Amino acid sequence: MKPEDLRGLAEPANLSLPLQALWHDAQGNWDRAHDVCQQAKSRDGDWVHAYLHRKEGDLGNAGYWYARAGRPMPQEDVALEAEWAELVRALG
Repeated sequence: MKPEDLRGLAEPANLSLPLQALWHDAQGNWDRAHDVCQQAKSRDGDWVHAYLHRKEGDLGNAGYWYARAGRPMPQEDVALEAEWAELVRALG
C-alpha cells in the first residue's frame, strides 16, 4: 500500500492514533498528522512523529523522535514512501 492509495478515501473507523496520523499524512495533511501522533504518547506515536519530521526535512528533530521510539533513523536512501509502508505494516 502507498499513501496515494488512500487519497480521498474516508478515514477508516477504529484506527489507533499512530495509524490515524499516517492516514492524515496520506491525505496530504501533515499538520493534522503531526497533531494526532503527538496525542498518542507512545513509542508507536513517537515513530510516526519521527517519520513526519524526516519527511519535513528536519533531521535533527526526527533523530530525537527516532531515539524516543527506540528506532534507528533510516539511511538517506530509504524512500519516505517505503518507510510509510513499513509503519503501516508494523502498526496495522
